[in-house]
Parts: sequence; structure tokens; C-alpha cells
Amino acid sequence: MKKTLLLLAFTTSLAVNAQSWVTQATGFTEPSRGIDEIKIVDANIVWAKAYDGSGAGAEVQEFTLTTNGGTTWTAGLIDVGNTDLGINNIAPISATTAWVSAVNPTDGSGSCIYKTSNGGLTWENQNGTGFVAPASFINFVHFFDANNGFAAGDPINNEFEIYTSTDGGENWTLVPGANIPAPLSGEYGYNGGNVVIGNTIWMPTNRGRILKSTDQGVTWTVTQAPITDFGGTAQNGRLSFSDANNGCLLKTVGTTYTYYTTTNGGTTWSAGSTFTGDYRLLTYVPGTLTIVSTSQATGLSGSAYSSNNGLTWTDIDFGTQRGVSAFLNGTTGWCAGFSTDATTGGIFKFDGTLSNESFDATTTFKVYPNPASSLVTISSDIDAFVVSVTDLTGKVVLEKSMSGIENTVDVSSFTSGVYFFTISSDAKKETIKIIKN
Repeated sequence: MKKTLLLLAFTTSLAVNAQSWVTQATGFTEPSRGIDEIKIVDANIVWAKAYDGSGAGAEVQEFTLTTNGGTTWTAGLIDVGNTDLGINNIAPISATTAWVSAVNPTDGSGSCIYKTSNGGLTWENQNGTGFVAPASFINFVHFFDANNGFAAGDPINNEFEIYTSTDGGENWTLVPGANIPAPLSGEYGYNGGNVVIGNTIWMPTNRGRILKSTDQGVTWTVTQAPITDFGGTAQNGRLSFSDANNGCLLKTVGTTYTYYTTTNGGTTWSAGSTFTGDYRLLTYVPGTLTIVSTSQATGLSGSAYSSNNGLTWTDIDFGTQRGVSAFLNGTTGWCAGFSTDATTGGIFKFDGTLSNESFDATTTFKVYPNPASSLVTISSDIDAFVVSVTDLTGKVVLEKSMSGIENTVDVSSFTSGVYFFTISSDAKKETIKIIKN
């Protein structure tokens, strides 16, 4: 039986000024419709995939769509020709066009891809992919634009089954086994937990490995993460990435939660540290190192944010079930809930401003630009001060005495990532976060 990665509950964000969640109605007529995927096309167009939140475990083939930023949502059916199939994921590119992958979660039969070109009113079978039971087990599909996409499944004949398309899914080409690392014995992928940012894809496996492509699925590499299984019952974990380089991994073993970060796209990971947050569904605000965490867990539901890549957390709210989330930027995002009926509940829209400024009008020291790639300027009206720069591990990478109104620090040799500039004088001390590109 194929497992889906465990659904805990998180979201993304930046350093937050004022924040709250506004309830919106997803439009599902059945009560307790949950959301396990939110895909944002732009500030107005968002698709979300439904699941049975009642606890009955029924396969739900439904989606909801907004084209006006969530003011109204329209629910619809995903007709894949077989009500026994589970919808793995949804991959939209516009208000009209989206793809889904589907499979019988028990035995892998019925693996298929369907496309809509009219906003979900009808769905077209694109089973020319070659995913054929009983050997095939499709995991997910993704399209980068109207033409270019890929679909991935478990290994067949000692090769992961991956296809690419350059014509919107009308035709599919099998990626040669030579382009994909060979699977380990008994290795397979998961229906959830896969990540795509830009042209980069990350696919976690039951052996704790991450298959990665940076060219839309044409060629692949593999690395071992600090985990033995991304979806096991004894041990599991979920990935989140902010961009092609920066990401995090939260590993769960029983009631022990270990947090890792990467600055090179998952090739290597930091030494694990005890996770300090309460909510364990983690999502980045794209292009930042701020994370929002959410949870639907009984007795521990709510949301929080971290403005320093998971080092410390600040609560947003407590007591309301906040599911998976997605953000377009620091002011536009949604997280999942459960519907009461067609006009009540189901999803929450973020109401606030998530900022990543390194200083404000009251700051004695100003540090810019942020992000920076070569020179960082420090300006102040204080004659003399000391600058100490530390990385995320707390290691001091630079310490220097300065004087005068404006100084520069050369960070061109620094590894890409987050650094903390602690600037102190007799009268003032401030710590400012800088992102090195």
C-alpha cells in the first residue's frame, strides 16, 4: 500500500508587523472538506485540492478555485473516470488550465494524468504517459508553463519512471535511465511532500534520499538527507524550500523533532538541532528565510512565524486549526481549514504585512543592501562602533572596529545564506539580519 507523507500543518512568511487570518468559504457542499494543497498562480488566481476531513478516509476528487483573490471560491469535481482513485496533486498555470495525477492508493492501479482547459468544468485524460498498472505507481505531475512539464512515479525495472512533455501533455517522453540515479532496493517515492521551485524539483523517498532535477526533469541527481524515511511511521520528515538553495527539513521520530537547514539546495544539511516551535507544518515565504508554521493537531492548533530561518518563533494565534499554507509574497497567502457548508469556512487568507527590511526610520545603524552579493554598507551617526558578523550556527565570521559615518564590509567571499550583523557602541547595540546571495 502506498503511503502519502504525513500531513502536519505549516506556512511561510517574513518578519511580521500585524497579522491575522480571515475566513473564506471554499464552496464545498459537504461538511469537513479539508484542503491539503494550495497552489497560487498569482494574487487573484488560486487552486486548492480537497480531502475528506471527517475521518472517514473517503477518496475525494474535488478542487476549489478563486479568480478574485479569495473573495469567492468555486468548488468543482475532478472527473478521472474512476471514483476509487485518489488525487495525488494539482498543478495549475492559469485560471483555466491545470493538471492532476491520480492513482489507486492501495495497489497503484489506474495511474493517470488529467488536464482541464476550462477551469475544471471538464477534464481530459492524458494517459499517453505510459503509466500502466500493475507496475506503475504515479506520484505527481507538474507543469512549468503551458507546454513544459513532467510526471514521476516509482521505479520500474530498476529505473524511476519519469516522463517529460513539451506540448502541454499531449505527448510524453520517457526520461532515459542513464539520466536518473538508480533506486536502492525497495525504494519508492511519495504522493506528497514533493517540491518544485522554478525549474528545480525535489522528490523525497522512503530511503531518506532526495532526487533532484534543475532542468525541468530532464536530468537528475540524488543525495542522502539526514533521515531514513520521509514517510515512515517510525520516522518521517517534510521538506520546504524558499528558493533553489535555501530550505529546511523537519524530521520526526516519535515525539522528537529535529530541524535541519540547507544553503545549497539539499546537497548538504546543517547539524540537526532541537526544533523550538510548537507547530510543525513549515512553509517559506518565497525568496526569504522567514517561515510560518501551522497546525491542525488536536490540543495544539494555531500558527506562528520565524523571522530567522527557524531559530526562534513568535505565535500568531492559538486554538484554531490552521492547515497547510502557501504564500505568493509577504502580503498574500492562504492556509487550509475545514468547511462547514458551501458558504461557511474552509480556508483562511492572510491579512497583514510580512516585511524583510534590515532597518527602519528609528534605527541608529542602517545596513544595506539586503540581500547583498558583494559589499554591505553600514551607516550611522555614531563615531565609533564594533561590527561582529555571525552565521546561522553562531560562528563569528568577521569582527571589525569602525569609525565615521559610512563603512563597507566585503561579503563576496561569504557562503550564500543568512548572517547576523551585531553592531555595538557605548550607547547602542543592534542585530540586523542580512541575506548573502
